[in-house]
Amino acid sequence: MISREPTLERLAIAQQLLIDPFGLDEAKLAAALGVIGEHRIDDADLYFQITRHEGWSLEEGIVKSGSFSIDQGVGVRAVAGEKTAFAYSDDISEAALLDAARTVRSIAAAGQNRRVKLARQPRIATSRALYLPTDPIGTLDSTQKVALLEKIEKMARARDPRVVQVMAGVAAEYDVVMVARADGTRAADVRPLVRLSITVIAESNGRREVGSGGGGGRFGLGYFQDEQLTLYVDQAVNAALTNLDSRPAPAGVMTVVLGPGWPGVLLHEAIGHGLEGDFNRKGSSAFAGRIGQRVAAKGVTVLDDGTLPDRRGSLNVDDEGCASQRNVLIEDGILKGYIQDSMNARLMGVKPTGNGRRESYAHVPMPRMTNTYMLNGDKTKDEIVGSIKRGLYATNFGGGQVDITSGKFVFSASEAYWVENGKILYPVKGATIIGNGPDALTRVKMIGNDLALDSGVGVCGKEGQSVPVGVGQPTLRIDGLTVGGTA
Repeated sequence: MISREPTLERLAIAQQLLIDPFGLDEAKLAAALGVIGEHRIDDADLYFQITRHEGWSLEEGIVKSGSFSIDQGVGVRAVAGEKTAFAYSDDISEAALLDAARTVRSIAAAGQNRRVKLARQPRIATSRALYLPTDPIGTLDSTQKVALLEKIEKMARARDPRVVQVMAGVAAEYDVVMVARADGTRAADVRPLVRLSITVIAESNGRREVGSGGGGGRFGLGYFQDEQLTLYVDQAVNAALTNLDSRPAPAGVMTVVLGPGWPGVLLHEAIGHGLEGDFNRKGSSAFAGRIGQRVAAKGVTVLDDGTLPDRRGSLNVDDEGCASQRNVLIEDGILKGYIQDSMNARLMGVKPTGNGRRESYAHVPMPRMTNTYMLNGDKTKDEIVGSIKRGLYATNFGGGQVDITSGKFVFSASEAYWVENGKILYPVKGATIIGNGPDALTRVKMIGNDLALDSGVGVCGKEGQSVPVGVGQPTLRIDGLTVGGTA
């Protein structure tokens, strides 16, 4: 059997699902782009998408809900200077496409815009082959999905008699997108995505605490074998039991050690958003205008990498038709660059970095992170924790927020421990870590050699849009952070 090149295979799937059933062809796509190009613009594109999503959830030993949805449509965009005209329709037809094209054509002329030369022949975009074009919804049947959730519930309750409640959910999504740009670029991606989540409540002596676990990525539901389920269940149950023994967290300015993996969400929020191109072009980021300057301690290297196989935040091609990239943002403490979509890259005189992302066809693209993480140092976890005289060791985080302009962040630790003289003494609850992203980077004193990525649960919100992302880091010691506690 002879298989097609992956990029052509994805375009064929997109053609079959998004173009052919609606009587469209290359000539009609070119005609719609031609309508937009009748006015002076810098860029234009058509974004077709179909998404099928299924979810199941269990509570109190019963699968109480299930859902299935299909969403499809097309977004039509024209860009002139800094201005964007955008229209979308859930009706994929020639009439709807031309109507949307006429709507965005009315964009007003802007000083630095130009008349885009429409390509006579389409050009296939280069892209990655990071995951298979699997439809994960069909990788298990309904009976198997219910049995999977029931197995998780039994495993969690068998772990410890103090587990009094188990909630579990499994979701699968099949997402096919196609991009047609005015310059002739044609790109497509077929994006599987699965996620399994578990939450347990443990009770002892009238006290109740919560723990959670789970993960996923761009593959089928067959990934969730017993070994993987055991890891998720242990993570959730151990967190709940640990919190049963927690004490109020001390407050004050202190050394904080962040564990590997998911604590990289602090890096994502406090630093990653500040390195997105739109904030820096507008000068509203604390990192604006600092390319080539030292912004972090020596040894700190931060990447945004959309090319990691099967990862939740990875993309074969971004939502503007650009191949994903491995972008070095900070190298050995020196700021090297920002992450860019096509519009902000053009306005800043640089190349796009494969980070143009949108929630769906009904949204405009903007520069967004993919998988953001810090590279390894040379210290062991034991060395780092052992170096703490008095401080906090945080291994898991809940919610947080950041102010892009000032860089100030606030994060709640969902699992943390009090350390004195290098010894972990007891778990603490209610610890809130407060700091400033650019300042915190300069306070990094030790970097571990145990880089880990999160298990595949990250969702990033920006300007009302949510996209799947990944985070990661090694164990990290940061001095002089403020901890708001309950003690």
